[in-house]
Amino acid sequence: MLVDDVKALLAANTVTAEVLALGPFDDFPDLAGALFSMLCNEDVGRIVAQTHRHSPQIIAQTGRDIHETARRNFEPGGPAAVLLFSRGIHATMGHRVANAMWQQGETTLAMALKATFGRAFGTDIHPAAKIGAGFWLDHGLGFVAGETVVIGTDVSIWHNVTLGSTFNNSGPDRHPKIEDGAIIGAGALVLGNITIGKGANVAAGAIVLEDVPAGRVVIGTKARDIGPARVSFLKEDTRK
Repeated sequence: MLVDDVKALLAANTVTAEVLALGPFDDFPDLAGALFSMLCNEDVGRIVAQTHRHSPQIIAQTGRDIHETARRNFEPGGPAAVLLFSRGIHATMGHRVANAMWQQGETTLAMALKATFGRAFGTDIHPAAKIGAGFWLDHGLGFVAGETVVIGTDVSIWHNVTLGSTFNNSGPDRHPKIEDGAIIGAGALVLGNITIGKGANVAAGAIVLEDVPAGRVVIGTKARDIGPARVSFLKEDTRK
């Protein structure tokens, strides 16, 4: 159905079809490959097509991402337009492929794909990060997710959000866990091995260093002096 809708959209907009310059496609893996050949390069497009062809789970997750993005967003064109034009969807599709490579032990290829997608979409998502279905990454630009990030289902995240670690929390499980239905506003920093509870809201620009209970809203940022600096990457500490 989605493939047919994309074909119809392109047939009705010949100039758009020329701008996108997608290669021929008959099913969703072909369409995904053609899209990433245009967005990145033909080698990446081939990997994307092959991964989708051999992973019905990724196709199902991506289908839900697309439909949920179309439902939550308010732009015209429906799922077909979301697939063709949404940077957040492209970044998420790319990550799902890189994550599949990572899980298969192809870590160097996974990192190469991550770097390629980062240049194309303005994101930095570690290929080991886990992202559930129904993910709405609005705008996509500036989104950073560390290696041990876990994002549940139906999560919504805006641009310039960082899901990162802290110098005081640098162990093997050092990144945030975002539970189902949570919403994180633009520019928020969520740092450390903390949990953003189910359905919680993190306001734009917030800095979050502690767990957020399910269904709650957190706002604001406030830096405070807590004593001498604890971290330095200088060969010799010149601060004394």
